[in-house]
Amino acid sequence: MIHAACFLGNPGTQYAKSRHNLAWILIKYLHFDRPVQWTGKFKGLYGKSSIRGKEIFLLKPETYMNKSGESVQAFLSYFKIPPEELLVIHDDIELSFNEIQFKFGGGLAGHNGLKSLASSLGSKDFYRLRLGISRPERGSVSSYVLSRFSPEESAELEDFCRRAAGVFSNIFEKR
Repeated sequence: MIHAACFLGNPGTQYAKSRHNLAWILIKYLHFDRPVQWTGKFKGLYGKSSIRGKEIFLLKPETYMNKSGESVQAFLSYFKIPPEELLVIHDDIELSFNEIQFKFGGGLAGHNGLKSLASSLGSKDFYRLRLGISRPERGSVSSYVLSRFSPEESAELEDFCRRAAGVFSNIFEKR
């Protein structure tokens, strides 16, 4: 059963609309049973709500992506939640833009946020909601993920987030 969800992103207004912050962008499309009251703690913002009647702890690490494990580890320890009851929502260049995949465990695919989590938690065994942003056609991956969506992607972003919000909600129906 999933008891916590972590949304990976980078702090700062310069990253707010970047591909790497897709998980944070998704938050405003999620439907909880009651509003989330976000509180600063664990080097991030955390809250508690329920979805489809199931209680869930939420975390937005406010460390940079490559240090997000510090925030997540402190959060899980405090609430005594094991990694295998965590859902991590993150952008993924290995999936085409608009593609959504839910999985448990697996490789880290070079994602610095996932690497930080696996290192801090001592495990890769957590759930993942992978949000496709595509691989760059040219240039560096780091510049690409930190850049804003193209005009074509921006036109599809709201629909993408609504579909991802539906997948997120359905995860809790089944678990």
